[in-house]
Amino acid sequence: MARVTVEDCIDKVENRFDLVLLASHRARMISSGSQITVERDNDKNPVVALREIAETTVSPGDLKEDLIHSLQKYVEVDEPEPEVPLIGAGAGAGIDSDDTEVTADRMTEEELLKGLEGLAPPEEVPEEEGE
Repeated sequence: MARVTVEDCIDKVENRFDLVLLASHRARMISSGSQITVERDNDKNPVVALREIAETTVSPGDLKEDLIHSLQKYVEVDEPEPEVPLIGAGAGAGIDSDDTEVTADRMTEEELLKGLEGLAPPEEVPEEEGE
């Protein structure tokens, strides 16, 4: 059995530090039950991971994406946002046929003042005594 060295893998992953990160991530994946793609030959998981990278049975790009995904705490999901109709964007825009249509009445300033006067409690008029 030939021993795997960093020189066997360096043409697949150019940066030695990235190689260590990817191989350790792959070794953790193997430890957690992932299927190996080369014969084990009584090797430990880090050596098997380096052999997989050297023989390109696993893609370094896929390993890198998987490593990044495993380290993310918040995964951003690209979902289309529902379109919310703007107020006054046309009568009945975005309203289903089952819903009732909502319309806005126009009111003049004078009608508004009359309506507000009707809301105020009436002023008390003192009653005259003696009648």
